[in-house]
Amino acid sequence: MAGAGGKSDLGVRTLSAVVMLVVAGAALWIGGMAFTALVVLVALGVLWEFWGLIRGFASSSPARLLWLVFALAYVGLAALALWDIRTHWASPIYWTLLLLLIVWATDIGAYFAGRAIGGPKIAPRISPSKTWAGLVGGIVASMLVIASMIAIYFNDINAIFERLWFIVALGLPVPVIAQAGDFFESGLKRAAGVKDSGALIPGHGGLFDRVDGLLAAAIFYALYARGLAW
Repeated sequence: MAGAGGKSDLGVRTLSAVVMLVVAGAALWIGGMAFTALVVLVALGVLWEFWGLIRGFASSSPARLLWLVFALAYVGLAALALWDIRTHWASPIYWTLLLLLIVWATDIGAYFAGRAIGGPKIAPRISPSKTWAGLVGGIVASMLVIASMIAIYFNDINAIFERLWFIVALGLPVPVIAQAGDFFESGLKRAAGVKDSGALIPGHGGLFDRVDGLLAAAIFYALYARGLAW
């Protein structure tokens, strides 16, 4: 029975992930109102879950108000950053996709490196599963993604070696910021005494759980990557 339940849960998680990728990919490709609508809807969903966490750990009205103001600023800036990258940057699909791939690669690389290598935890009281080896794995994975995207953008594998500085300049800080965003949300959940920020996405928890790293990374990326020239 346990095995059947595990397979069922994996199937639900996989289906949810496919649906999310299709919706996000379509909105990214179409752009305009489709992308704006997706960003606004996700931001509103995250804010609702953020408010639920705030009510779980902030007992006084002044504390809740301050946290709510912070949540509005934090999520609002991240949403604005994503919208600005897709709407106003040159090669907007490329740069938006690059950000998303860096964040996803960071999560995947950290997960597999952490499981394979283990070792000291970064902050066991906040997120017991996160290790320093995992962080390094996430950075390496993000750099591989950036290198691949450079080769695709210029249609020349030699462009990777000509722009190693860019790979390091982007591949070091963005994964660290993304992991910091993950830790931040984990700290909020731990303070609120919950496992997930919500239950909107079958098998994945809440929206905040899925975009915690992206929120922080998007703000940094919008301010930092714009200044990087090829």
